[in-house]
Amino acid sequence: MIDDVYSTKILALAANIPHLGRLPAPQASASAHSRLCGSSVTADLSLVDGKVAEFAQDVKACALGQASCAAMGRHVIGSTPEELRALRETMRKMLKENGPPPQGKFADAGVLEGARDYKARHASILLIFDAVVKALDQIEVGAES
Repeated sequence: MIDDVYSTKILALAANIPHLGRLPAPQASASAHSRLCGSSVTADLSLVDGKVAEFAQDVKACALGQASCAAMGRHVIGSTPEELRALRETMRKMLKENGPPPQGKFADAGVLEGARDYKARHASILLIFDAVVKALDQIEVGAES
């Protein structure tokens, strides 16, 4: 298990998380927490012209959660809400339904596929994806008001 879940690639991602911290004035902030392991993340973001222009993340997570945050942080700037919602769904399906890993710019997140058989690890892996989609939902609701 340890070799499958905590591979060198996952540990390398976890050690280099981009965009750590908080934004001073984000359009939206959302947090996600895993009761099982105690991991939590908060995502701050702002959109300009339908794409993520600013992003920061406060990460208090295990190595798998940190690796997810690193994969998100590497390519979130410039991504559309549609891309990020699709990414969350791809990650969920990869872990829970034996779906394929993400392709393209978010292919790094595919290294987490090794945790598929360890259901207790899924929540921490999905935290950043859930937090980003919650933040996008807040922006969307605000735009409709």
